[in-house]
Amino acid sequence: MKTYRKDLWFNVAGRRGMVNITQQVRECVTESGVLEGLALVNAMHITASVFINDEESGLHQDYEVWLERLAPHEPVEQYRHNRTGEDNADAHLKRQVMGREVVVAITKGELDFGPWEQIFYGEFDGRRKKRVLVKILGE
Repeated sequence: MKTYRKDLWFNVAGRRGMVNITQQVRECVTESGVLEGLALVNAMHITASVFINDEESGLHQDYEVWLERLAPHEPVEQYRHNRTGEDNADAHLKRQVMGREVVVAITKGELDFGPWEQIFYGEFDGRRKKRVLVKILGE
């Protein structure tokens, strides 16, 4: 069995953002030489997420509005976590909803997606460098 590991680094300029990382993960699959296996892609920070969905700007705006309704950033005093001097409790909650990682099958050396599926890095407390792990296993 082959194994492959690579860190992808992101520094989203704003507090929140969504970055399509599908092509970077595809490049990892090619570099790995794995033809049949699995790709694990996970955010290595507790205020960021990796998820699969459609690359459609309206949907991304809907996510932003929906997540802000679920866990509004302000007032920051509403969260006990922020009493520690942080202001990112909402980012932790948003990450919990959006998920930590995805696993995608690799078939014939390609990511085996359903229609419209893409991989995204979701940032909920940006303005600093953060890491996503890509781990590929297979033959």
